[in-house]
Amino acid sequence: MRSISKPLIALTVAGLLLSACARRSDVPVMSAGEDDDALCRANGVVVGSPQYVACRKDRDVARGNATARADSAQRRLGEYMLNKPDRH
Repeated sequence: MRSISKPLIALTVAGLLLSACARRSDVPVMSAGEDDDALCRANGVVVGSPQYVACRKDRDVARGNATARADSAQRRLGEYMLNKPDRH
């Protein structure tokens, strides 16, 4: 029983750690986790005003750019690992 329990615990821990990487579609955390609405309101912008809409749009664009950069970096790493299997 003892010889089976250690590998089973190690496998469970490894599975839990790897499951954190499984969701690539998550939105990256920006501005130390600040909420877009709270950030735009903190700048004194009134909800529904053209400035508020522009602020939210700018945040969406920045988030999209961050996601694109992260996806690109992940693809480059994968291609590097496929093309140079002896280096890792």
